Amino acid sequence: MASLLVNPSALTALQSLRKTQASLNTTQKQISTGLKISSASDDASTWSIAESMKSDKSVLMTIADSLSGAESLLSVASAAVKSAIDVMNQMKSSLAQAQQPGADLNKILTSVQELGKQLSSVVTSATFTGLNVTDGSTANPLKFISSYTNGGGAIDSVVDTIDLSITILIDSAGGGTGILEAAQGGNAAAATNFTTLTSGDLSSATIKDTLTNADKAIADLTTYASQIGVTQTRVRQQNEFMKVMNESLTSGVSSLVDADMNDVSTRLQALQTQQQLGVQSLSIANQNAQMLLKLFQG
Repeated sequence: MASLLVNPSALTALQSLRKTQASLNTTQKQISTGLKISSASDDASTWSIAESMKSDKSVLMTIADSLSGAESLLSVASAAVKSAIDVMNQMKSSLAQAQQPGADLNKILTSVQELGKQLSSVVTSATFTGLNVTDGSTANPLKFISSYTNGGGAIDSVVDTIDLSITILIDSAGGGTGILEAAQGGNAAAATNFTTLTSGDLSSATIKDTLTNADKAIADLTTYASQIGVTQTRVRQQNEFMKVMNESLTSGVSSLVDADMNDVSTRLQALQTQQQLGVQSLSIANQNAQMLLKLFQG
């Protein structure tokens, strides 16, 4: 039936053109943003998952940065303890020399006292970003943030740590509790403070105890160096794992929301062609009214 009031063909062509235009707008948005899902209105479920993954990725990047700082801090601490061991070995050699008949005890005392000052300098200098794990000024144990588990709000989120039990080499608070200040090993009658040795520590009556205590201090330093080394290895490995996790989350988010530009470009060309055909189809359909007019022309 031909009608002047309703043109079914034109309506059908217009609806088809509108759908094509809507698809074309969506495709052009994907091209301009590079995303197939840029808001919750595109796909609420996928968008929500991607946003949660982005949030976790942000936390993991912060943890990775923190672990890099922890690695540097431990490197400083390890170098300080190793330097302290070297100084103590030098001091031990000088103390052993003091037992030789005719040894110049005054010169030896001056030498070991200078080495004692060096021990204090090493400990004082072992500071990184305001933290020192050799002088007792940092809370014990020292906890490095190592991982994060998102509870999604339904359960508690969990932050795990890698802990280092701190050993004080020289007590910055002046308590004299550091292993270099209160070393006492074996059957030594009294402890030795290697930061402030005196002539009494080199006397024939005490030199044996002083050497014993030196060995005790070196043993404790070696143990602490090993603890720092193990912690440093854990921190390094966890940092590498965090980087892998970040890369995986980045790839995961990309697979969820990023547009496939090869597919989008192909679809754009097809939709542009459909749009042109739709315009032509609508134009043809709109000519029906003109055809009706000809029926009434004489």
